[in-house]
Amino acid sequence: MVRLACFSDIDYLKNLTDACTEHMISNKIFQWNINYPSKIDFKKDIKNQELYVKEINDSIISCVMFSKSKDDCYNKVNWLTSDSKNLYVHRLAVHPKYQKNGIGKLMMDFAENEGTKMGCVSVRLDTFSKNLRNLKFYLSRGYFQLDEIYFPKQSKYPFYCFEKVLKE
Repeated sequence: MVRLACFSDIDYLKNLTDACTEHMISNKIFQWNINYPSKIDFKKDIKNQELYVKEINDSIISCVMFSKSKDDCYNKVNWLTSDSKNLYVHRLAVHPKYQKNGIGKLMMDFAENEGTKMGCVSVRLDTFSKNLRNLKFYLSRGYFQLDEIYFPKQSKYPFYCFEKVLKE
């Protein structure tokens, strides 16, 4: 079951994303670092009721944030759909011990289904250009790779924007 995150989850969420960060860095994927994602990010997500978690045996093993709010970094992206009712996905994480077991798919299914319920026309996100597994994952889910954006505090390499048009 996926549930809304609460403030008492913050330390567990940071531990989860730190484990993911270490795992990515050990695989030469410099997508996240000690500064991102932060507890401040999680507090804002929880306050806005935009962060969801998946637990197994009372341990948080995955999270995903999604919102109808568009970050300014996306303003120059040539999206497939007009800016109206779009869902933006951020901070999808699956603990390395649970990766390759369909948890990421479950979390994205959840986000996309919620987007449909909210009347969104598409789901938009970005992922690190050097994270080949993520690129393959989103393409296999019917997302289209679009423009590049940069987050200099995270990497000198680009992040690719993706969009999937939701069925009505």
